[in-house]
Amino acid sequence: MPGRPSVLFVTDLAYEARGRRYCDEDIFLSSRLRGDFDVALCHPLDAAALMDAFDAVVVRNSGPVLHYREEYDAFRDRAAARGIRVYNPLCGRADMAGKQYLLDLTAAGYPVIPTVDRPRDLGRLPAADAYVVKPKAGADSIGLRFVAREELAGLPLDGLLVQPRVDFRYEVSFYYVDDVFQYALHAPDPERRWVLERYRPTGADLAFARRFIDWNTLDHGIQRVDACRTQEGDLLLVELEDLNPYLSLERLDEAARDGFVTAVTASLHAFLAATPRP
Repeated sequence: MPGRPSVLFVTDLAYEARGRRYCDEDIFLSSRLRGDFDVALCHPLDAAALMDAFDAVVVRNSGPVLHYREEYDAFRDRAAARGIRVYNPLCGRADMAGKQYLLDLTAAGYPVIPTVDRPRDLGRLPAADAYVVKPKAGADSIGLRFVAREELAGLPLDGLLVQPRVDFRYEVSFYYVDDVFQYALHAPDPERRWVLERYRPTGADLAFARRFIDWNTLDHGIQRVDACRTQEGDLLLVELEDLNPYLSLERLDEAARDGFVTAVTASLHAFLAATPRP
Protein backbone atom coordinates (compact mmCIF):
# COMPACT_ATOMS: atom_id res chain seq x y z
CA MET A 1 0.00 0.00 0.00
CA PRO A 2 1.64 3.29 -1.12
CA GLY A 3 2.52 5.88 1.47
CA ARG A 4 2.90 3.43 4.35
CA PRO A 5 6.18 3.22 6.29
CA SER A 6 8.30 0.17 5.51
CA VAL A 7 9.86 -1.96 8.24
CA LEU A 8 12.66 -4.51 8.08
CA PHE A 9 11.78 -6.95 10.87
CA VAL A 10 14.97 -8.71 12.06
CA THR A 11 14.46 -12.17 13.51
CA ASP A 12 16.11 -15.57 13.59
CA LEU A 13 13.11 -17.81 13.12
CA ALA A 14 15.23 -20.95 13.34
CA TYR A 15 16.95 -20.12 16.64
CA GLU A 16 16.25 -22.78 19.25
CA ALA A 17 15.80 -21.10 22.63
CA ARG A 18 15.23 -23.12 25.77
CA GLY A 19 11.56 -22.94 26.73
CA ARG A 20 10.64 -20.38 24.05
CA ARG A 21 9.54 -20.42 20.42
CA TYR A 22 10.96 -17.29 18.85
CA CYS A 23 9.37 -18.07 15.50
CA ASP A 24 5.78 -18.14 16.79
CA GLU A 25 6.11 -14.82 18.57
CA ASP A 26 7.70 -13.01 15.64
CA ILE A 27 5.31 -14.45 13.07
CA PHE A 28 2.43 -13.16 15.20
CA LEU A 29 3.88 -9.72 15.89
CA SER A 30 5.07 -9.06 12.34
CA SER A 31 1.69 -10.15 10.95
CA ARG A 32 -0.08 -7.66 13.21
CA LEU A 33 2.30 -4.82 12.35
CA ARG A 34 1.32 -5.28 8.70
CA GLY A 35 -1.88 -3.45 9.56
CA ASP A 36 0.11 -0.19 9.63
CA PHE A 37 3.45 -0.93 7.96
CA ASP A 38 4.88 -2.72 4.95
CA VAL A 39 6.89 -5.47 6.65
CA ALA A 40 9.67 -7.75 5.44
CA LEU A 41 11.41 -10.31 7.65
CA CYS A 42 15.13 -11.05 7.49
CA HIS A 43 17.81 -12.94 9.38
CA PRO A 44 20.12 -10.75 11.52
CA LEU A 45 23.08 -11.58 9.28
CA ASP A 46 21.22 -10.04 6.32
CA ALA A 47 20.11 -6.83 8.03
CA ALA A 48 23.11 -4.65 7.16
CA ALA A 49 22.81 -5.44 3.46
CA LEU A 50 19.05 -4.80 3.29
CA MET A 51 18.34 -1.98 5.73
CA ASP A 52 18.92 0.98 3.37
CA ALA A 53 15.69 0.17 1.54
CA PHE A 54 13.45 0.53 4.61
CA ASP A 55 12.13 3.36 6.74
CA ALA A 56 13.07 1.52 9.94
CA VAL A 57 14.73 -1.64 11.18
CA VAL A 58 12.92 -3.43 14.01
CA VAL A 59 15.20 -5.83 15.89
CA ARG A 60 13.19 -8.56 17.54
CA ASN A 61 14.08 -12.15 18.45
CA SER A 62 17.42 -12.09 16.69
CA GLY A 63 19.23 -14.45 19.07
CA PRO A 64 22.30 -13.77 21.24
CA VAL A 65 24.63 -11.46 19.31
CA LEU A 66 27.71 -13.19 20.74
CA HIS A 67 27.11 -15.82 18.03
CA TYR A 68 27.75 -13.14 15.36
CA ARG A 69 29.53 -10.35 17.24
CA GLU A 70 31.58 -9.03 14.32
CA GLU A 71 28.56 -8.82 12.02
CA TYR A 72 26.42 -7.19 14.71
CA ASP A 73 29.06 -4.53 15.37
CA ALA A 74 29.27 -3.86 11.62
CA PHE A 75 25.47 -3.53 11.50
CA ARG A 76 25.52 -0.98 14.32
CA ASP A 77 28.34 1.00 12.73
CA ARG A 78 26.68 1.09 9.34
CA ALA A 79 23.30 2.05 10.79
CA ALA A 80 24.86 4.93 12.73
CA ALA A 81 26.87 6.14 9.73
CA ARG A 82 23.86 6.10 7.39
CA GLY A 83 21.28 7.44 9.84
CA ILE A 84 19.23 4.23 9.72
CA ARG A 85 16.39 4.25 12.22
CA VAL A 86 16.77 1.15 14.38
CA TYR A 87 14.12 0.12 16.93
CA ASN A 88 15.04 -0.30 19.72
CA PRO A 89 17.35 2.70 19.24
CA LEU A 90 20.99 1.68 19.58
CA CYS A 91 21.64 4.08 22.48
CA GLY A 92 20.39 1.65 25.14
CA ARG A 93 22.55 1.45 28.27
CA ALA A 94 21.59 -2.06 29.39
CA ASP A 95 22.02 -5.47 27.70
CA MET A 96 22.37 -3.76 24.34
CA ALA A 97 25.77 -2.55 25.53
CA GLY A 98 26.79 -5.71 27.43
CA LYS A 99 26.69 -6.44 31.16
CA GLN A 100 28.62 -3.39 32.36
CA TYR A 101 25.35 -1.89 33.57
CA LEU A 102 25.17 -4.51 36.35
CA LEU A 103 28.45 -3.15 37.70
CA ASP A 104 27.31 0.45 37.27
CA LEU A 105 24.00 -0.17 39.03
CA THR A 106 25.72 -2.05 41.86
CA ALA A 107 28.12 0.86 42.38
CA ALA A 108 25.23 3.34 42.32
CA GLY A 109 23.31 1.46 45.02
CA TYR A 110 20.38 0.27 42.91
CA PRO A 111 18.46 -2.86 44.02
CA VAL A 112 20.38 -5.27 41.80
CA ILE A 113 22.07 -8.59 42.49
CA PRO A 114 25.53 -7.44 43.68
CA THR A 115 28.02 -7.74 40.83
CA VAL A 116 31.81 -7.39 40.63
CA ASP A 117 34.42 -8.06 37.95
CA ARG A 118 37.77 -7.64 39.75
CA PRO A 119 39.47 -10.00 42.23
CA ARG A 120 40.04 -7.15 44.70
CA ASP A 121 36.27 -6.52 44.84
CA LEU A 122 35.24 -10.09 45.69
CA GLY A 123 35.14 -9.19 49.38
CA ARG A 124 32.28 -6.79 48.64
CA LEU A 125 29.98 -9.65 47.74
CA PRO A 126 27.72 -11.01 50.47
CA ALA A 127 28.31 -14.51 51.79
CA ALA A 128 26.51 -17.17 49.77
CA ASP A 129 26.45 -20.95 49.38
CA ALA A 130 27.65 -20.51 45.79
CA TYR A 131 28.52 -17.81 43.30
CA VAL A 132 27.52 -17.21 39.70
CA VAL A 133 30.30 -16.57 37.18
CA LYS A 134 29.23 -15.44 33.71
CA PRO A 135 30.72 -13.63 30.71
CA LYS A 136 30.27 -9.87 30.45
CA ALA A 137 29.28 -10.40 26.84
CA GLY A 138 27.04 -13.37 27.60
CA ALA A 139 23.35 -13.94 26.94
CA ASP A 140 20.75 -16.68 27.37
CA SER A 141 22.83 -18.23 30.22
CA ILE A 142 25.61 -19.08 27.77
CA GLY A 143 28.88 -19.61 29.67
CA LEU A 144 27.23 -19.32 33.10
CA ARG A 145 28.52 -21.56 35.87
CA PHE A 146 28.35 -21.89 39.66
CA VAL A 147 31.41 -22.01 41.90
CA ALA A 148 32.10 -22.26 45.63
CA ARG A 149 33.61 -19.24 47.40
CA GLU A 150 36.97 -20.96 47.88
CA GLU A 151 37.21 -21.34 44.09
CA LEU A 152 36.91 -17.60 43.51
CA ALA A 153 40.35 -16.69 44.83
CA GLY A 154 42.24 -18.35 42.00
CA LEU A 155 39.72 -17.70 39.26
CA PRO A 156 40.85 -15.42 36.41
CA LEU A 157 38.09 -12.84 35.99
CA ASP A 158 39.10 -11.30 32.69
CA GLY A 159 35.84 -10.73 30.82
CA LEU A 160 33.75 -12.27 33.61
CA LEU A 161 31.23 -11.10 36.21
CA VAL A 162 30.71 -12.61 39.67
CA GLN A 163 27.48 -12.52 41.68
CA PRO A 164 26.22 -14.37 44.74
CA ARG A 165 23.76 -17.13 43.95
CA VAL A 166 20.51 -15.75 45.33
CA ASP A 167 18.00 -18.00 47.07
CA PHE A 168 14.83 -16.54 45.58
CA ARG A 169 11.15 -17.40 45.72
CA TYR A 170 10.45 -16.71 42.05
CA GLU A 171 11.42 -14.57 39.06
CA VAL A 172 9.17 -11.86 37.67
CA SER A 173 9.40 -9.80 34.49
CA PHE A 174 7.89 -6.39 33.76
CA TYR A 175 7.31 -5.46 30.12
CA TYR A 176 7.35 -1.88 28.85
CA VAL A 177 6.77 -0.10 25.57
CA ASP A 178 8.58 3.24 25.66
CA ASP A 179 8.16 4.17 29.34
CA VAL A 180 4.66 2.71 29.73
CA PHE A 181 4.08 -0.52 31.65
CA GLN A 182 2.21 -3.17 29.65
CA TYR A 183 2.06 -6.40 31.68
CA ALA A 184 4.00 -8.61 34.08
CA LEU A 185 4.67 -12.34 34.13
CA HIS A 186 6.29 -14.53 36.76
CA ALA A 187 7.73 -18.02 37.01
CA PRO A 188 6.35 -19.57 40.23
CA ASP A 189 8.83 -22.47 40.03
CA PRO A 190 12.47 -21.25 40.18
CA GLU A 191 13.55 -24.36 38.28
CA ARG A 192 11.26 -23.60 35.32
CA ARG A 193 12.19 -20.08 34.23
CA TRP A 194 10.00 -19.96 31.13
CA VAL A 195 6.85 -21.54 32.56
CA LEU A 196 5.20 -18.17 33.14
CA GLU A 197 1.91 -16.95 34.55
CA ARG A 198 0.32 -13.52 34.61
CA TYR A 199 1.38 -11.47 37.60
CA ARG A 200 -0.49 -8.60 39.19
CA PRO A 201 2.20 -6.12 40.31
CA THR A 202 1.84 -3.95 43.37
CA GLY A 203 2.59 -0.25 43.38
CA ALA A 204 5.94 -1.02 44.99
CA ASP A 205 6.72 -3.57 42.25
CA LEU A 206 6.06 -1.01 39.53
CA ALA A 207 8.10 1.64 41.33
CA PHE A 208 10.98 -0.85 41.43
CA ALA A 209 10.77 -1.59 37.71
CA ARG A 210 10.29 2.04 36.76
CA ARG A 211 13.62 3.01 38.35
CA PHE A 212 15.43 0.94 35.75
CA ILE A 213 13.30 2.14 32.84
CA ASP A 214 14.07 5.73 33.88
CA TRP A 215 17.77 4.91 34.27
CA ASN A 216 17.98 3.57 30.73
CA THR A 217 16.58 6.78 29.16
CA LEU A 218 15.26 5.12 25.98
CA ASP A 219 12.55 7.34 24.53
CA HIS A 220 11.20 4.57 22.32
CA GLY A 221 11.35 0.81 22.33
CA ILE A 222 10.46 -2.44 24.07
CA GLN A 223 12.15 -3.29 27.37
CA ARG A 224 11.90 -6.12 29.88
CA VAL A 225 12.89 -5.74 33.52
CA ASP A 226 13.76 -9.15 34.99
CA ALA A 227 13.86 -9.44 38.77
CA CYS A 228 13.86 -12.07 41.49
CA ARG A 229 11.89 -12.06 44.74
CA THR A 230 14.21 -12.90 47.61
CA GLN A 231 13.18 -15.02 50.59
CA GLU A 232 12.98 -11.75 52.56
CA GLY A 233 10.44 -10.37 50.08
CA ASP A 234 12.65 -7.84 48.27
CA LEU A 235 13.02 -7.50 44.52
CA LEU A 236 16.50 -7.50 42.95
CA LEU A 237 17.26 -6.80 39.32
CA VAL A 238 18.51 -9.82 37.37
CA GLU A 239 18.62 -8.26 33.90
CA LEU A 240 17.47 -5.19 32.02
CA GLU A 241 16.86 -6.38 28.47
CA ASP A 242 16.73 -3.58 25.89
CA LEU A 243 18.06 -5.28 22.76
CA ASN A 244 15.70 -8.08 21.77
CA PRO A 245 13.63 -9.16 24.78
CA TYR A 246 11.45 -12.21 24.32
CA LEU A 247 7.90 -11.10 25.16
CA SER A 248 6.13 -14.38 26.03
CA LEU A 249 3.07 -13.14 24.16
CA GLU A 250 1.67 -16.67 24.12
CA ARG A 251 1.14 -16.33 27.88
CA LEU A 252 -1.27 -13.41 27.43
CA ASP A 253 -4.96 -13.45 26.68
CA GLU A 254 -6.23 -11.94 23.46
CA ALA A 255 -7.08 -8.57 24.96
CA ALA A 256 -3.62 -8.17 26.48
CA ARG A 257 -1.91 -9.17 23.22
CA ASP A 258 -4.05 -6.69 21.32
CA GLY A 259 -3.14 -3.98 23.80
CA PHE A 260 0.54 -4.71 23.42
CA VAL A 261 0.36 -4.64 19.61
CA THR A 262 -1.48 -1.32 19.76
CA ALA A 263 1.22 0.11 22.03
CA VAL A 264 4.08 -1.08 19.80
CA THR A 265 2.35 0.22 16.67
CA ALA A 266 1.88 3.66 18.25
CA SER A 267 5.47 3.63 19.51
CA LEU A 268 6.85 2.85 16.05
CA HIS A 269 4.84 5.66 14.48
CA ALA A 270 6.07 8.07 17.15
CA PHE A 271 9.65 6.88 16.70
CA LEU A 272 9.52 7.47 12.95
CA ALA A 273 8.00 10.91 13.44
CA ALA A 274 10.60 11.89 16.02
CA THR A 275 13.64 10.67 14.07
CA PRO A 276 13.40 11.69 10.41
CA ARG A 277 16.03 10.18 8.14
CA PRO A 278 18.79 12.52 6.94
